[in-house]
Amino acid sequence: MEKNKPIIVRYGEIGVKSPKVRKRFEKKLISNIKSVVDGKIVLNQGRIFLFPEDHKRAIESLKKICGVVSFSPTVETVTDHDAIKETVEAYMKKLIEDGVFSPEKSFAVKCRRVGTHEFSSREMAGFCGSVVVELTGAPVNLSNPDFRLNVEVREGRTYIFHEKIKGIGGLPLGTQGRMVALVSGGIDSPVASFLMMKRGCDLTILNFDNCPYTSGSNEKIIKIYKKLKEYAAGSDLRLYQVNYGGFLQKCEEEAPSRMTCVLCKSGMYQIAEKLAQREKAFAIIDGSSVGQVASQTLPNILATRHSTSMPILSPLIGLDKLEISEMAKTIGTFDISILPDSGCSAAPKHPETNAVLEKVLETQEEISMDVELEAVFSTLKRLDLELD
Repeated sequence: MEKNKPIIVRYGEIGVKSPKVRKRFEKKLISNIKSVVDGKIVLNQGRIFLFPEDHKRAIESLKKICGVVSFSPTVETVTDHDAIKETVEAYMKKLIEDGVFSPEKSFAVKCRRVGTHEFSSREMAGFCGSVVVELTGAPVNLSNPDFRLNVEVREGRTYIFHEKIKGIGGLPLGTQGRMVALVSGGIDSPVASFLMMKRGCDLTILNFDNCPYTSGSNEKIIKIYKKLKEYAAGSDLRLYQVNYGGFLQKCEEEAPSRMTCVLCKSGMYQIAEKLAQREKAFAIIDGSSVGQVASQTLPNILATRHSTSMPILSPLIGLDKLEISEMAKTIGTFDISILPDSGCSAAPKHPETNAVLEKVLETQEEISMDVELEAVFSTLKRLDLELD
């Protein structure tokens, strides 16, 4: 642990919460950081100061912790002009040595203060700028610099840094309750799951094994689970699966073929609701985007969700495939989702796109859907406990 090189961790909307809620969210965020980073943590006036055992590992971990807006590796010194001058000189020499800064580049110094001092922020910025000019001869450009040196003065301690590394933002995981997420091997549902994790929701992932209408392989869903788990610091991310092929066969044999996709999606929501009740979850998440596939037309969305009383949240509802794919690439699930698979052969050639609710309910009764779904739910198994 390098005592004089803390990482300043910043959060965003937590800061506008009421004092009671803010304290609870701060505590949870710190707990989540501690779950993946070894070291000492100090909370001081809206900033989290992390003194990690392993700086490199800490930096990589912080990039994937929900609730972290940005962070900066710093060098710490006492709030004294001589000490600050010495620290800035050593810091800039190291940056030049590492090729991060060149005297040919223009620069500016930005100072932020918390507390009472005998100098203003502008005066401290000017002082540190004069140190850099004296050391390097680099030109000053306050409006559009090539390089920015940051000085944060907090009472008797001063922090020098140049990087402001972006985090994923949002709220700390575990502050908003649990949800059940319908996740397939496709592009959309992992992104929808990530977005709700980013909003502070613990997730229980539910996957449907449609064998023999799909390959029956769990390779993709396990890879997607492991990728999402990278963003689940401090949270118990769970993965369940049910056998769904028998129900699809029932739909194919006893219901109008055009209605297979509608019955399939409706059944998924109803199974998810059963799991949510067991998991004490508050809502269901899916990757629906209006009009993208047959089950996601507005009439079909109405029909498929009618038999479920629990809220169903679709964070991607207004996004197109390109936007969703870009998000998938950013979080690292895209390359997994596009791995070749067999697709689902239960989908009819001409699926229903304008389902009539009364007809859907009538068909559900005709195929004894309640009984069939109870049988499906009895196959529920938890997959993540079997993983390394």
